[in-house]
Amino acid sequence: MFDFFSARRPSTLASSAMIATSHPLSTSAGHEILTKGGNAVDAAIASVAVQCVVDPLMTGIGGDCFALYAPKGGKVKALNGSGRAPAAATVAALKNAGLTDEIPQTSPHSVTIPGAISGWCLLHKDHGSLPMEHLFERAIAYAENGYPVTPRVAMDWAANAHIVAGDEHAARLFLPNGKAPEAGEKHAQPLLAARLRDISKKGAAGFYEGEVAAVMAAHLQSLGGLHTESDFHEGRDQAHWVEPISARYGDHDVYECPPNGQGLAALLILRILSRFDMGKGLSDADRIHLHAEATKLGYHHRDALIADPAHCPDVVETLLSDEVVDALASRIDMRRALPPTLWDEPEHKDTIYLSVVDAQGNALSFINSIFHGFGSTRLDPTTGVLFHSRGASFRLIEGHPNAIAPRKRPMHTIIPGMLCKDGVAVMPFGVMGGHYQAAGHAAFLSGVLDLGMDIQEAMDAPRSFAHDGVLDIEPSVALEVREDLTARGHVLAVQKSPIGGSQAIHISPETGLLSGGSDSRKDGMALGF
Repeated sequence: MFDFFSARRPSTLASSAMIATSHPLSTSAGHEILTKGGNAVDAAIASVAVQCVVDPLMTGIGGDCFALYAPKGGKVKALNGSGRAPAAATVAALKNAGLTDEIPQTSPHSVTIPGAISGWCLLHKDHGSLPMEHLFERAIAYAENGYPVTPRVAMDWAANAHIVAGDEHAARLFLPNGKAPEAGEKHAQPLLAARLRDISKKGAAGFYEGEVAAVMAAHLQSLGGLHTESDFHEGRDQAHWVEPISARYGDHDVYECPPNGQGLAALLILRILSRFDMGKGLSDADRIHLHAEATKLGYHHRDALIADPAHCPDVVETLLSDEVVDALASRIDMRRALPPTLWDEPEHKDTIYLSVVDAQGNALSFINSIFHGFGSTRLDPTTGVLFHSRGASFRLIEGHPNAIAPRKRPMHTIIPGMLCKDGVAVMPFGVMGGHYQAAGHAAFLSGVLDLGMDIQEAMDAPRSFAHDGVLDIEPSVALEVREDLTARGHVLAVQKSPIGGSQAIHISPETGLLSGGSDSRKDGMALGF
């Protein structure tokens, strides 16, 4: 029985359709589309468009997206909506520009050609049902007339105020009166409303072509970027469908997008954990330890090998093979933590994720990101577009699989997930939190499949994340568990802000009942009918 004194909430139940996002206005926009007969794709686009307005430090039209789509009874399809580097971008060019070891968040070179709008439009063209103009109505209204800032958004906004202050145009928009808005204050983005209106009428051409593209390219060039109008024109069709990758966990199949996303790392962690008994007999300390050690191994190989798929052939088959998984699992010692493994990627970043199941039984797992809080912080004052910083993931090492190169996609941390059983999709799910996402997928699925938790319970469980020689834990991890982990050699860091966020919707194969959740670490909710 659910503990109604726990200060948590139970999973949301519905029989026909459901949407779960990390922002209440985003959820309500998608729910409205579903009640009007729109399908999962329509609802997702309406929701993400709203969230690009009301959660501007986490996502935006100047970012990237990925999706997993499962038509009722059909095969899972993967959409890659990530952007490419400018045609002139090379390691040599960036080093000549004064960069050495990495690409800073606020550098114009951290901006690849945004892929989100290309992805939205391809998804809508192939699987949407309602006209695009209907889907953007709520987002345009919030951008023009304003929206109330929610508590978690306000907290994150304030934490990133010092970063966004470095760009005069972004500071003017996002720091009214010189500071971040507080919870309940109203904020508006009129120029973003104009961009959304352009896209709703012209599709991808409204972003990647004409005066808008010319102005965006010119602004990035003024900052020292290598972007051209031609790069933006090519970006219109950069989103494309790809074959998803998958791995078995228990009696389910877990689907992820292939590289250049880090979904492979999530599958590798799950494959390693499958070599151990992760059931209810395992202590909390053992569970966290196993998850930490598997995460270190998964991320070490991610950092060394995952990149644009053209630059890391056969990596999926190799890393998920029994030979590799058995070898990695055998390295785990239950008595002690392994020495810190290589970690020289940027740390936690910002993203939004949503799950949708429509009345026809179609399921969509969708994620949209600008990477760091406020992305690159570079805002074009004419178009109102805030550019992401995904190019900061590139390496400036000649010969590295993830080295920057012309028209190349960087390694991505954003990963939607889809759980299937007997060939049928039973749960679109996702975890936010930048690099935590792959580790988060494994922890969430283990809670559901190994411990029998319901959806909301599994996502609200205490979290931990091993990276850079440190084991981050949330304050809700018990003291005796912390002492046990410290004795094994883990260096603990109790976090002052929550680790990640998540949404998911489970579809009962027997009854069709929908059971959804939205992480209580965020402002959002799951709604259905």
